[in-house]
Order: sequence, then C-alpha cells, then structure tokens
Amino acid sequence: MPNSPAILAPTVLLVDNGSLEPAATLTLRNLARQLAQAANRPVRPVSLLHSSAIDPALIENIPAEILEPTFRELAGKGILDILIVPLFFGPSGALTDYLPERVRHLRKQWPDLRVIIAPCLVDANNPTDNRMAILLADRVRECAKKNNFLRPAVAVVDHGTPLRSVNAVRELIAKQTREILGDFARGVTACSMERRPEPEYDFNEPLLEKLLDTPDFSTGEVIVAKMFLLPGRHAGPGGDIEKITHAAQLRHPGLKIAHTEVLGSHPGLVAILRERLELGLANEPIQ
Repeated sequence: MPNSPAILAPTVLLVDNGSLEPAATLTLRNLARQLAQAANRPVRPVSLLHSSAIDPALIENIPAEILEPTFRELAGKGILDILIVPLFFGPSGALTDYLPERVRHLRKQWPDLRVIIAPCLVDANNPTDNRMAILLADRVRECAKKNNFLRPAVAVVDHGTPLRSVNAVRELIAKQTREILGDFARGVTACSMERRPEPEYDFNEPLLEKLLDTPDFSTGEVIVAKMFLLPGRHAGPGGDIEKITHAAQLRHPGLKIAHTEVLGSHPGLVAILRERLELGLANEPIQ
C-alpha cells in the first residue's frame, strides 16, 4: 500500500542561519535526526548561508547544505512543496525578507514552487508560552550546579538585532526566565553581544560588555545565559562571548563568570520544533 500523502509531502527542511563552525552544522544535523524521529517524517538539515564553505572532513565527510542550492536540487527533481521549520527564536529578517525574496526569484524558473515557513520558536504575542524560557532556566541551573554557584546574577545574552520584533523575543524570554528562576538568581538582565551604532538601535542595550561593568554584574558569581541555539563563532568555545567575559574578569578580579550551554542541545527543544512543524502545515505559502 502506498505511503500516506501526509508523510510524503511537503518536504521538511530544518533551517538555521548558517555558520562556518563545524559544531554548528553537527548540532543542526543531530536536531534534524531527532525531529525526524519525533515527527515520523524525513527532515533535512539546511542552512540559509555560509555552512557550505566548511571542509566536509570536519563534518562527517558530508558537505553542509545551504538553502538556495537545496531548493534548486529539489525543484529540479519536481519536488515543489517545501516546509521550512526555522531554527530561529523570532522573526529575523532572514525569514521575513531574504527567504521570501529568494523564493520569488526561484519561481521565475519553477512557477509552482510552494514554500511554507512554520512559526519561529517564540511568539512574542503569546507570553503564556514560556517553554523556551524553561529550557534557558534549566541551563542556568545546570551551570550553577556545575560551578557551585549560589544565587548568581544572570545575564541573558543574544546576538543583538536591528529589528525590534526580534528584540521583543529576547525581552520576553528574559522576563519569563526571571519569573521561573525567582530567588534562585539575585537578578536576571537581558543584554546583547553587539549592536549597530545608530541611536535607533539603542533598544539592544545594555551590551554584555557594559553590563559586566555595572555594580550587580562586576563582582561575585555571574552566569551568562546564552540565548543562542548553535555553537557558532559567537557562542561556541573560545567564541566572542567568552572573549568579552574574559576581558571583564581581567577588569574585575572579584568577578566569577560561568557560561551556559547553547539551547540547541537541550533535549526539550525537539518537542517545540515538532509542534512548530505541525503548525506550519496549516500556514499559507510565501506569496
């Protein structure tokens, strides 16, 4: 008996932004395998950009895939019904601008190309859903236990963004994390790793570097809670965040900093991705 059409279509791609760090691609692949098992359908790990430049020898001797060549390969085989499950916290410009633009461009060659984008991991308009904050709070507790920290201050750090809608997601997660941790932490503050210099991007403040010079975060035990999904050049070992915190510890000898693991390896993430996949099946395709 033939397989059910619900299993065959659409083709599901788990999509991240992309990185030149092998660990990011390996984590993405592992998540795709777990999501495929949970959803009982194939899931293909693909990055928007960058990752195809990684030496395949560093990633299981399998070249990393990026989105537009993957679209072209699938369309060339007559596979024109595609569901994107975004490995993004919120509505990044990569999802709202870049991806739709590339889909419209490809439709000039394949007019029947139908691409749906499932919801992101966090909906800032639904503050009752605190599941990503629960995962982040788990990481904070794990980190505190590992480092024997008692009632640390917590800096929830993301990359920084030019979009207020993405920043709103960070603010929501930080607020929810503060509520979940309660007295476990002596304070929870959201911050950015970097920002654009113009005043209209002030909503990214404080920067992590500046936060670690304030009285509550420049002494004692501080956990940097990485609001990152994959261990790229920012959040991976020896990455930009660790460089920022190392410099802060040199400035403040009484400061003890520990870092959480990224969220992409948290076992609770797959259930959220599965729900997003299922919700995406009801979405309208990119116009």
